[in-house]
Amino acid sequence: MPAPRFKVWQCVGCGRIEDPQPCVGICRDVKAEFVPAAAHDEEVAGLRSEADALRAVVLRIAGTTPRAGSFEGAWTALQQAARAALAVHPQRG
Repeated sequence: MPAPRFKVWQCVGCGRIEDPQPCVGICRDVKAEFVPAAAHDEEVAGLRSEADALRAVVLRIAGTTPRAGSFEGAWTALQQAARAALAVHPQRG
């Protein structure tokens, strides 16, 4: 699930976000989107876990040299490892 977003007004000049800050005199507010830090951290942890699982599969593929005549068995094992990693980390929407 994506991190919840909320809209704020942010000054492009001084960086103020709906709160008085020292201004450099060129304030112009624009709409910006922010997410709570905890939601961001949770999303990053999930992505890191997914990347680690997929990296493990890629490393296994890169380090595998099937013996002569056993390519199909090695390929099937690699497919199973990839499917297992994908099952743990369903597609993000």
